[in-house]
Amino acid sequence: MNTISRKLTTAIATSAILLQMTVPLVAAADTTYTVSGNGASSENKIDVENNNDTVVKQTNTSNVTNNVSGSASTGGNDANYNTGGDVAILTGDAKSSVSVSNELNSNRADVESCDCDGDVKLNISGNGAYSDNKVDLDKTNNTEVFQTNNAYVKNNVSTDAKTGGNDANGNTGGDVYVQTGNAKTNVDVSTAANANVANVGGGTGHGNDVEAVISGNGAYSESDIYLDLIREVSLVQDNDANVTNDIDADATTGWNDANYNTGGDVAIKTGKAVASVAVDNMVNFNAADLDCGCALEGKYAINGNGYDSDNKIDQDASDVLEAFQENEDKTWNDINADAKTGKNEIKKSTGEANSDPVIITGDAHQDVTVDNASNMNVFGSDVHLPEVDVDFDFDFSSLWIWFTHNQSN
Repeated sequence: MNTISRKLTTAIATSAILLQMTVPLVAAADTTYTVSGNGASSENKIDVENNNDTVVKQTNTSNVTNNVSGSASTGGNDANYNTGGDVAILTGDAKSSVSVSNELNSNRADVESCDCDGDVKLNISGNGAYSDNKVDLDKTNNTEVFQTNNAYVKNNVSTDAKTGGNDANGNTGGDVYVQTGNAKTNVDVSTAANANVANVGGGTGHGNDVEAVISGNGAYSESDIYLDLIREVSLVQDNDANVTNDIDADATTGWNDANYNTGGDVAIKTGKAVASVAVDNMVNFNAADLDCGCALEGKYAINGNGYDSDNKIDQDASDVLEAFQENEDKTWNDINADAKTGKNEIKKSTGEANSDPVIITGDAHQDVTVDNASNMNVFGSDVHLPEVDVDFDFDFSSLWIWFTHNQSN
């Protein structure tokens, strides 16, 4: 009797690619612009351009191909054309286990402040007759966040576990007995790819308090205040996942022959054949919290100016928020799982009187589980984003559990 037991375990783990960026922006200080106390017929001008640009660009591209072939066999044994005595083939178990885990592409961006805090005071006062006074203020705050993930994953897995294919033919004398062990194949493929988390905010909510005053200027004076207050937040989150799982899992204990034997009992007894395949795909997740808390408020006054003066306050305030979340998923699962204990033969054998040939097969089990979760977007000003570790062990499972829980609530 020859017993062979072999277990093949293949684990492939591609670590998550995690880009985390924290951009702390110092809140703007209070600013005062004053044109005052200048003489008659003077020309006075303050021209200010205050631009704050923050651009965050995070891009990941992963190309992963896993080619895995696993084989475990205790079968394929021959005991043929023997004369005298019993003939027996007893095989051990054959087990093939394959585990493939891919965790790819994660971006997190924290822009901690929108830089919109800070009061602005503009004052044109006490200037002489015929003076020409002007304050021109352009204040622009621009925040742009670009997060892009591209994942191309191919998992090609072929695994076989065989204890069958045994022959005991043409034997003379004694009993003939073929008994196989169990054949088991286990394939576990997990792919988690493409997650973007963006948090743009952290302002105090105080915003821009603007105070503009034109007062006490002389006759025939001309005083102008021009205000452009612009805040723009643009967010682009883009995921593209192309996942292909091609899995072939076979477990065989059958295809045993005990033919043309003479004398004694003839029996074939097979073990169990079990083929288990689990495929779990989680791709394309976007979560964004955009809350700058930047109110654009103002106090404007023109009073107490001289005869025939020309005074103007011109304000243009705009607050633009743009968010684009896009997911594209191309997942293809091609799974072939076979569990076989049949195709056993006893024929043309001559046994003892009152004895029968016997074939007893074990159970054949085939379990296939496919779970796909893809294309999820969360957006809002009160989204409570999950904590993300700063190392390269991004917990995608927790992220999807968090998303499912928040959706249900």
